[in-house]
Amino acid sequence: MDTLSVIVVSDETSPVRRYEVRKLLLRRAAWGAGIAAVLLLLLLVDYVRVRIDNRELDSLRAETLARREQVAKFEKKMKSVDGSLARLQEFERKVRIIANLPGSAGAGGEEVTAVGQEVGADDLPGGEGGADETFDADVPTPPREERLPKAPPGAPVEKRVSVLQQTAEYLGVVAQGEVSNLEELVNALEGKRDYLESSPSIWPAKGWLTSRYGYRVSPFTGRRQFHAGLDIAAALGTNIVAPARGRVVFAGPHGPLGNCVIIDHGYGVRTEYGHTEKILVKRGDRVERGQVIALLGNTGRSTGPHLHYVVQVRGKTRNPLDYIFD
Repeated sequence: MDTLSVIVVSDETSPVRRYEVRKLLLRRAAWGAGIAAVLLLLLLVDYVRVRIDNRELDSLRAETLARREQVAKFEKKMKSVDGSLARLQEFERKVRIIANLPGSAGAGGEEVTAVGQEVGADDLPGGEGGADETFDADVPTPPREERLPKAPPGAPVEKRVSVLQQTAEYLGVVAQGEVSNLEELVNALEGKRDYLESSPSIWPAKGWLTSRYGYRVSPFTGRRQFHAGLDIAAALGTNIVAPARGRVVFAGPHGPLGNCVIIDHGYGVRTEYGHTEKILVKRGDRVERGQVIALLGNTGRSTGPHLHYVVQVRGKTRNPLDYIFD
C-alpha cells in the first residue's frame, strides 16, 4: 500500500478521525527532519568552534599587545643606553682634546668646525684675529646621527625583535670598545694633573649661546666671515670666570673686542674674553679655575651685552665647545 491510515481518538464521546498519509510524504518528512537535525548540529558545532576561536583570538591579541608594549619599552631602553654611550664617547673625546692625547679629533659639522681644521689669526678675513660681531639668531645644535638599526614603521613584532637583537649586539661591541678606550685614557692621564688643572674645561659665563665657532654671515657686513670663538649673551654685570688655572697676560682695551682679558694657561693654551664691562684682574695675576676675572659687558664692536670667548692652542684657535664639560 502507498498510504498509511492514522486514526485519532480524542476521548470516548468524540468521533473517531481517520487520516490517510502517503508513505512517500512520510519518508520525505523523515529525511527533512534528519537533514535539519544534522544542519542544526553542524551549526551548533561551528558556533562552539567560533566561540573558542574568538577566545583564543582575544588571548592572542592581548598577548600581541603585551609583546608590542614590551618591545617598545626595550626599544626605548636601547635608545637610552645608546644615548648614554654617546655621551660617554663625547666625554672621552673632550678629555683627549684637553689632555692632548691621541684620538682627539673634533666633532665637525655644519656649525661646528673640526679641531683638525686649525685656524689662526692670519687665516681670518681681514686679519682681525679676535675681532667679533655678535650674532643675534640662536644657532641650533646639529642633530646627532642615528646610530642604531631601525625597524620600518608598522613592522611586525618579530621584525622589531630581530632589530633589537642586532641593536643589542651593536651596543655590546660599542660598550666593549669604550671600556678599552677608557682604560687606555686612565693610564694616559696619570701624571697629567697640573696639565689638566691648567686646561680650560668649564663655561666662562652663564647665559645663552648666540653664536658658535666657525663661518657665519656677519651682521655688520652681510658677508660670510669666520667667527673665532663663542658668543655668550647674558645680563650686564654677569660674572666671567677663568675656566682653568693660568696667568693674566693682558687686561685692558683691545680694539674691536673692547675691554679684554687674555689668560695664558701654559702648555701653549690661551683664552680671551672680549667686550667685558669691568676687568677685575691685572696683568701678571695668577688665577684659578672658577675665579671671577671680569663682568660681562657691551664694550667694543658689539650689538648687545655678551662675552666673546676664544680658545687658542699654540697660536691656533680651536672650537671652545671642545673645552667645556659642564
